[in-house]
Amino acid sequence: MTRSSASCDRLAILGFGLLGGSVARAARERGLAGEIAAASRSQEPLREAVRTGMIDRAGTVAEVVDGADLIVLASPIEAMPALVQEAAPHLAPGALLTDLGSVKIPPCRDLPGLLPAGRHFVGAHPMAGRHEKGASHARSDLFEGASCVVTPSDATPPEAKSRVSDFWEGLGCNVVERSPEEHDEQVAWVSHLPHLVAFAFAAGLSDAPAGTAALAGPGFADFTRIAGGEAGLWSGILSANRDFLRVPLESFRRCLDELAEAIESRDCERQERLLDSARAILGGIDSPGSRERAQV
Repeated sequence: MTRSSASCDRLAILGFGLLGGSVARAARERGLAGEIAAASRSQEPLREAVRTGMIDRAGTVAEVVDGADLIVLASPIEAMPALVQEAAPHLAPGALLTDLGSVKIPPCRDLPGLLPAGRHFVGAHPMAGRHEKGASHARSDLFEGASCVVTPSDATPPEAKSRVSDFWEGLGCNVVERSPEEHDEQVAWVSHLPHLVAFAFAAGLSDAPAGTAALAGPGFADFTRIAGGEAGLWSGILSANRDFLRVPLESFRRCLDELAEAIESRDCERQERLLDSARAILGGIDSPGSRERAQV
């Protein structure tokens, strides 16, 4: 297979769950790497990935980054500094690091200073995922059509930014650029708050009458799907972005209270105004979800 301009000779993936495995599958299928190596605390997924040809080899962090020209950090955000410290002495000159963390201020602030001279980190966040966890659920098309936010700093060399952008585009993403602060503020609204609300709603189902679940339809499934996400992962994400979550959470509380008051007072006209306003706001948002709604 001929590799594209977004290719690298050696790709190292540190962390091998759903996202890390999907990076490996997509890079393999699209011919974006001459060699793919991975390291993870869990060894069984790595052995299976080598057996099936998803990756070429597995090893320690030091072993897989040795000679790699592109390293993808696919671990939880809080684990990234330790991984980079472990990898740093073994990074080849010119090695480029990126990640796929859901919060960007901590890695973009902390990781560049852990790297030797001549090695660079460019933050990234592909807006893709599934509620299942583990590399066994990895998909080669997971990133197809997804937005990927790239978050370079003023000190990022243009070539490093271009290489990272080209890589994610090679995996099928539509790349957009934001500062780490812009990213964290915006994803608090469109990703973190929806997950928080879904988790809270699912927790509240403990008060529902027996047999309620038998009546659940597609709307229930659509709304609660993301509440099936990994608790430890999402606890870390929500905690890391707590400062930017305050405003959207307060806005949601206010709107929910207003609608509840309208229902309690049987003010149908006010209810309709609130619901029409919500539809109008949602209809003005150009997103994959809004385009799907327009086609229904």
